[in-house]
Amino acid sequence: METYVVEVQGDVLVLRADGGLNTSTAGQLSESIAALLKGGITNVVVDCSKLAIISSMGLGALLMLHTRMRRIGGEVRLAGLTGAVVQVIQMTKLDRVFEVYRDVEQAKASFRKRTGS
Repeated sequence: METYVVEVQGDVLVLRADGGLNTSTAGQLSESIAALLKGGITNVVVDCSKLAIISSMGLGALLMLHTRMRRIGGEVRLAGLTGAVVQVIQMTKLDRVFEVYRDVEQAKASFRKRTGS
């Protein structure tokens, strides 16, 4: 998996996850986030539109990200879930943990609505 910072807009970071999120790549997501949080990011949108597979280790990485963001008063949104990934998120009931949006723009807008800006 490759994780790319797509944009930073205020306190919202958009990450694009490409390929698979599994045992060998989950650490990459955690490392990327740890470095960026030092810059004052409090909210994250994970663009999953290019994510083809996700394992239990990948789910764990998303949950750790969720926990880390909650500790600092932030949140994580998932956007663009497709195929098997959306099925895994629904089967594991993680769609009750994460707010899930059709696309990145809707996910970013949800943060603006919350703050009223």
